[in-house]
Amino acid sequence: MSIAVPATTRTVVEELLHRIGEGHPERIAEMYAERGDWKLDWPEAEHGRTATPWIRHRSTRADAAAHYRELAEHHVPGQAATEIEGILVDGRDAVVLGEIRQTARSTGRAYRARFALHLTIEDGLVTRHHVYEDSLAVAQAFDMKGPSEAC
Repeated sequence: MSIAVPATTRTVVEELLHRIGEGHPERIAEMYAERGDWKLDWPEAEHGRTATPWIRHRSTRADAAAHYRELAEHHVPGQAATEIEGILVDGRDAVVLGEIRQTARSTGRAYRARFALHLTIEDGLVTRHHVYEDSLAVAQAFDMKGPSEAC
């Protein structure tokens, strides 16, 4: 007889990161609650730009899948990496610290962006997903004018 062990915040976060690394939007979305609090720390005027449509607030599991699909559609496959520097856990909350490296499909520009991801886990699912990242690095990589002309 096996006894079900409740998922800890750390194990859920580690599984989420593993699935993000695999890159299958629907499998990633399974880790999110049906309704949640998803925010990106970007200037509100920049949310939903044509060049970066994945950058916007979200609230459902379907939104989570769409986020990862849009993210993949706008970056060059095989030219991405994420370095996780640490996972800090306090009860239901976790903060993931790291750096992403991607290449913008529309411009061919590679970029690096440091990030902090604040997650809240309830009943084994993500209910809060707040991202704080180097939005300037991402915006410059997608700016059709080029980084020197964008300012």
